[in-house]
Amino acid sequence: MDFTQGQFLVGAAVIALAYLVRGIAGFGSGLIAIPLLVFILPLTFVVPFVLILDYLASLGVGIKSRREICWKEIFSLLPFSFIGTVVAFFFLRHIDTALLTKALAAFIIAFGLYNLSGHVPKAGAARGWGAWAGLSGGVVHVLFGTGGPFYVTYFKARGLDKAAFRATLSAVFMIDGAGRLIGFGVSGYFTLGFLYLLAVAIPVMAVFLYAGGHIHTRLSHAAFQRAISMLLISSGVILLFR
Repeated sequence: MDFTQGQFLVGAAVIALAYLVRGIAGFGSGLIAIPLLVFILPLTFVVPFVLILDYLASLGVGIKSRREICWKEIFSLLPFSFIGTVVAFFFLRHIDTALLTKALAAFIIAFGLYNLSGHVPKAGAARGWGAWAGLSGGVVHVLFGTGGPFYVTYFKARGLDKAAFRATLSAVFMIDGAGRLIGFGVSGYFTLGFLYLLAVAIPVMAVFLYAGGHIHTRLSHAAFQRAISMLLISSGVILLFR
């Protein structure tokens, strides 16, 4: 696949924004990067591409914060995430790309509206909800590269504090992301053009992830969430009707 200079510049700007947000909030890079990158690149290229960047970002946070990881919470959803991953790879081989893109747009809009509502799951949810979160996250992560919202909702509902939340979420992405990377690799997605663009994107991701982690935004948490939600809804609507 050939890339124009415009695609490189737009792609770099999207990656910078996505990982700046992830550095500030601890998640959300896939939600922002994937629907925006799909405007210039095929979805089947974008999903594994962002998956690798997210995996590298999670690896750094997971190793640095390994003492804060809540392994019991991870083990309650990982087996179901694996099942969801296998199911999704089956559908990925048989589903129309245009239909998949529209489904991605609908999912992004739905999550943006949910996020805009300001609903926060009450702590104390049963660990059994990990099965639903794992299965849903596994399926959506392979198809759209954005399964994180299911894990985020589950961990918040379990009442994890901020440090444990970030570390545990990164550990989940790191562990079950390895299985998805193997699946995409075996399926032949990692072409020479793919690896070339990835080599360009990794430094951009690393710089803005680091910068985001050291930014103390003047926006309140609620205002920050609203801004991200409006971005998601806008990109989803454009993607749905383009």
